[in-house]
Amino acid sequence: MELKTSYAQKFHLPSEYLKEFHCSVLEAGFWPAKKESISCDLTQEEPSLISVDLHKVLDWLHGNDMPKPLEKEVCEIPVLLFVPDFSTAHLLFHYDGSPSSASLIKHFIQLFKKQISISKATIISPCFIPKSKIREEQELIELVSNSTRETSFIKFNFSRIGDFWSYAVKHDCSLLVTTKSYQADLAKVLFHFYKGSRWSDKLSFYLSL
Repeated sequence: MELKTSYAQKFHLPSEYLKEFHCSVLEAGFWPAKKESISCDLTQEEPSLISVDLHKVLDWLHGNDMPKPLEKEVCEIPVLLFVPDFSTAHLLFHYDGSPSSASLIKHFIQLFKKQISISKATIISPCFIPKSKIREEQELIELVSNSTRETSFIKFNFSRIGDFWSYAVKHDCSLLVTTKSYQADLAKVLFHFYKGSRWSDKLSFYLSL
């Protein structure tokens, strides 16, 4: 299924680099570079996921002098920036204590539950969480633990996407799950480090509101 023009216009990217998926739960054989299966609900107006070929996009972006944001206007549709060696083997979840952060992790677990049962997962949370958020934090840990093979929980006061990116590269994470509020900064990081000595060909990104 080709991406509708209305969706393509939300991005600063050539439409052929984007694919859309309408499954509430992605099929077991999901691959982000392929068109979705007919088992998905193709009558669903809004896609549940848009996948973007990260290497093709970065090659295209390097034709510009400065990095551009990934979307002209941030939309509610989750975006998967995937590398050719896409994998869910080691997931890195960013929980910042906000309702949107908890919601996007829950949605990711629902969407990818057929791909992550044997995955390793790491959750990064701020060192300080208000008492009102402790229960939510524990519920997320339990949800991730019940959905993956192995789960680690650590406390870091990361405030920049570069901090998460560096941690993910150092610890061989394959997919970083985080908020779209980092999109503009992520575009800059990827733009400047692409194919450099610190670049990782293994790391993909799931971004959502």
